[in-house]
Amino acid sequence: MEVIKVETLLKVQQLRDQFDNLEKHTQWGIDFIEKYNKFVKERSEIELNYARQIRNLSKKYQPKKKEEDENKYTWCRAFYFTLNELNDYAGQHELVAENMTSQIIAELTRYTQELKTERKTHFHDGRKAQQQVEASWKQLELCKRKFERDCKEADRAQQYFEKMDADLNVTKADVEKARQQAQMRHQMASDSKSEYSAYLQKFNQEQNEHYYTIIPNIFQKIQEMEEKRIDRMGDSLKTFAEVDRQILPIIGKCLDGMTQAADSIESKTDSSQVIESYKSGFEPPGDVDFEDYGQAMKRTVSETSLTSSRPDIKSDRPSKGKSKTLWPFIKKNKGSNPEDFSNLPPEQRRKKLQAKIDDINKDIQKEMDQRDALTKMKEVYVKNPQMGDPTSVDPRLAEIGQNIDKLQVEAQKFEGWLAEVEGRMPVKSDLPRRTSALYETQNSTPPTTNNNCTQDRESPEGSYTDEQSSEVQNKVQTEPPEFDEFDDADEEILPTIGTCKAIYPFEGHNEGTLAVTEGELLYVIEEDKGDGWTRVRRNEEEEGYVPTSYVEVFLDSNAKELFYWRRVYLTEDS
Repeated sequence: MEVIKVETLLKVQQLRDQFDNLEKHTQWGIDFIEKYNKFVKERSEIELNYARQIRNLSKKYQPKKKEEDENKYTWCRAFYFTLNELNDYAGQHELVAENMTSQIIAELTRYTQELKTERKTHFHDGRKAQQQVEASWKQLELCKRKFERDCKEADRAQQYFEKMDADLNVTKADVEKARQQAQMRHQMASDSKSEYSAYLQKFNQEQNEHYYTIIPNIFQKIQEMEEKRIDRMGDSLKTFAEVDRQILPIIGKCLDGMTQAADSIESKTDSSQVIESYKSGFEPPGDVDFEDYGQAMKRTVSETSLTSSRPDIKSDRPSKGKSKTLWPFIKKNKGSNPEDFSNLPPEQRRKKLQAKIDDINKDIQKEMDQRDALTKMKEVYVKNPQMGDPTSVDPRLAEIGQNIDKLQVEAQKFEGWLAEVEGRMPVKSDLPRRTSALYETQNSTPPTTNNNCTQDRESPEGSYTDEQSSEVQNKVQTEPPEFDEFDDADEEILPTIGTCKAIYPFEGHNEGTLAVTEGELLYVIEEDKGDGWTRVRRNEEEEGYVPTSYVEVFLDSNAKELFYWRRVYLTEDS
């Protein structure tokens, strides 16, 4: 009996130990699932953050409205196409995060809750079965102790009876009493033995059922639960890889698109576009004439020379430090641009004016479409007064009409400037011949496209600046030259050496100047000597100085040579 007790205790203790170990192992498996789920969640957040940063980067470098002109170059379009592909690339990473959240994180979270519930049920059944075995074992121990105690009592009662029966001094009644007591104790021991035997058989059956049926079934369920958990872990790892693999074709297409964008770059096309955009329309200057200073000069006064009554006008009048600069080195002023784009070279000015006219025509068409729509609406109101008041449309129609008139006036203004530019665009057959530097310093404005595109102004760095318009204004208003007074009685009438056309109106408030209107034709009687003023004549009674930049001068070829010799004569005479 002692051997049975020890073996049973060992089995129960061994079962308890293994049961606890299984409980710890399954709990560790659930903890691992939760850790892996947290890992996937952090990976998903990384993908989202990465996609957000990629999208922000792509948005940051998207072209602004002021940079829309860049789209005409293939390398700019390739870069912007790459940005768009990069935006799609970011979308694929967002898809990775979304799929990981729905296919892994959500599924594992739900499965973990189910796993915890199932594990709790299995171990609850195991603990319940363990408690039943332990309760049966305790009951068996009680039966065994009772049987043992009754057997000992029966032995003592038997020994006492035998002792009383052998004693001659004891009465027969006492012996009979001892005999009955011994029989009763033997009966109780016999009953305890039967009870112990019956319960022992019951306990053995329960124990066999516990070890061979209940516990194996519970362990089998726990094993299946654990295997299912491991399989689910494997499926999640596979899904983790498949989510990335699913976006690879799209990412490959994005990368292929970037490569195709790079292959679409055409350097020759872009360079041609640059030439088309920035060509000025200026024609190369003509050859410089040879000036022969070796011939003897006779100091004779010609009919075109200046008289002694004009001592202030000398050939060595300062040119204010401005030397001639060739048109390829023209430098654009950084100030405000005029409305007629006169600060630009002819070709660029023509393009700007044409673009402005196109924009105005679009606005006119838009206003006309609105007018037509409102007119139709008014006709509907006239035919069906219940739909609306026809007069309610009139204010808007009047406003649109005013807008159209303003736009048309604006378009006419720009068309006039465009016609002026196209009419002045030089052709190769009209190339002027350049004279020596002496002649060039005296002629600061030969016939040009406009007054602001003057080719003989030089900045301190030796490049062109288009600040002439404001500079001429300052000359006229703040630094008027000291003109000689014209004395018709003493001075001979100078002959004309060419003609000029007024580009801008000039009021001529200062003494010695002549007021002119825009487009007026005048006679040139004295060319600019480098001080920015040209002497012109309207008729025999009206003549004076006008700013050279305000007129377009056309000199006769003979007059140029005559003017040169007169300058030489005046220089020697002085």
